[in-house]
Amino acid sequence: MTPTHFAFTSAFTLGLMGLAFHRSHLLSALLCLEGMMLSLFIAMALWALQLESIASSATPMLLLTLSACEASAGLGLLIATARTHGTDRLQNLNLLQC
Repeated sequence: MTPTHFAFTSAFTLGLMGLAFHRSHLLSALLCLEGMMLSLFIAMALWALQLESIASSATPMLLLTLSACEASAGLGLLIATARTHGTDRLQNLNLLQC
């Protein structure tokens, strides 16, 4: 495994571990998701450069677009829960109530 592969794999793994183990606030979960998406974006961009293929060059931009949409939806949910519940702590949210 090359050092660049190790760096991107460890960045994705750290984001996944942060999402799995530190789920106290919604904002920290969103930041972990963004870190995972950015490590995937950089890895896919470098992969497309290594392959020198025109067909795979649009894939990182599509991933970045979907990541921006995910971030905006997540921030909208964060604002909505902060306004209705007064906090962004995930333990205080009861998703079964309307």
